[in-house]
Amino acid sequence: MSLQLIPGARLIAATHNPGKAVEISAMLEGRYEVITAGSLGLAEPPETEVSFIGNAILKARHAAMSAGIVALADDSGLSIEALDGDPGIYSARWAGPNKDFDRAMEVIEHKMRIARETEGKTSLNAWFTCALSVAWPEGHAVVFEGRVDGRIVFPRRGDKGFGYDPIFQPNGYDITFAEMDPDAKDRISHRHLAFEQLRAALF
Repeated sequence: MSLQLIPGARLIAATHNPGKAVEISAMLEGRYEVITAGSLGLAEPPETEVSFIGNAILKARHAAMSAGIVALADDSGLSIEALDGDPGIYSARWAGPNKDFDRAMEVIEHKMRIARETEGKTSLNAWFTCALSVAWPEGHAVVFEGRVDGRIVFPRRGDKGFGYDPIFQPNGYDITFAEMDPDAKDRISHRHLAFEQLRAALF
């Protein structure tokens, strides 16, 4: 089936965050009318899959099949080699219901220290992943994945980003995501890479 959507078509962003819908609309160059699952009264499904791709597809299919409209969902997070890929798909959960990423970064620092001292795991390698899925009401879904590799740094540096940005330094740079100009970060981010693939397929 063709993946291309008619310009101006309605597209559900499988989120209850209006700001995210605005961001998605901008990423799609304003070609579609992006509405949120929350604005339609759709419940958020439990994220029961074990991968970013699985969760993105699950959320997109749930929204599309519930509302009868093409839907877009994403799942993203930070994976750390020394922590066997954690926090991974649980990146948001580590910050808790109040989205306390300061606390989450303290937990990461503690866990990495324990892994180093008890298991000899000294790797600082880490990567951000973003999986984007587009789903149709009949259940068909496609997925695009972006990844940016780097290393974990402590103490935290920078205040321009959000989430785990202050402890992530992308490969090829000597500054963290949180020290970068937002436009510069957006050009190399995992979300940008995933959306580039999505735009190529939809436009």
